[in-house]
Amino acid sequence: MCGFRVAFGGAQARYGVKPDMTAFGKIIGGGLPIAAYGGSAEVMNYVAPVGPIYQAGTLSGNPLAVSAGLAVVNYLKEHPEVYTTLEARTAALCSDELPGVTVNRVGSMFTFFFTTEPVFDYESAKKADTVRFAKFFNHMLEHGIYLAPSQFEAGFVGMAHLDSDIEETRAAARQFFEAE
Repeated sequence: MCGFRVAFGGAQARYGVKPDMTAFGKIIGGGLPIAAYGGSAEVMNYVAPVGPIYQAGTLSGNPLAVSAGLAVVNYLKEHPEVYTTLEARTAALCSDELPGVTVNRVGSMFTFFFTTEPVFDYESAKKADTVRFAKFFNHMLEHGIYLAPSQFEAGFVGMAHLDSDIEETRAAARQFFEAE
């Protein structure tokens, strides 16, 4: 999920992590179904045809997904300002102090947890008020704002979201909390 959302090299580039192996999902296919993994030569030498581990998949090397992925990667490489823009828009979206809400955000990803306590793992996430979130979700939906239907799913800001969309979303959220 963090493949290219937080930095050109993903979360591992942003946080300076050098993994033994890395895996990417549909982000490397421009949103189309594809996935890839990689690692050092030492690790990858275990994969056939060099090594004993066989890997295959119906969509492995799908030309459409690979072409779309290359187009996205090349665009991001040529336009690093995408990350600055997404960071700013997502920060703006999450900037309001919402009563009884903890916001977790990095890059263009965010989640509103309806709890006053920090959320950092499954146990702390389970303490969130899902009934209150459901009311918020329905309020936002009635105002044309489409969020994930579970507060345990991340939200994403994309380049298609304009500053005006962010402000409209913030206004609808403020309206919910003012009416509570």
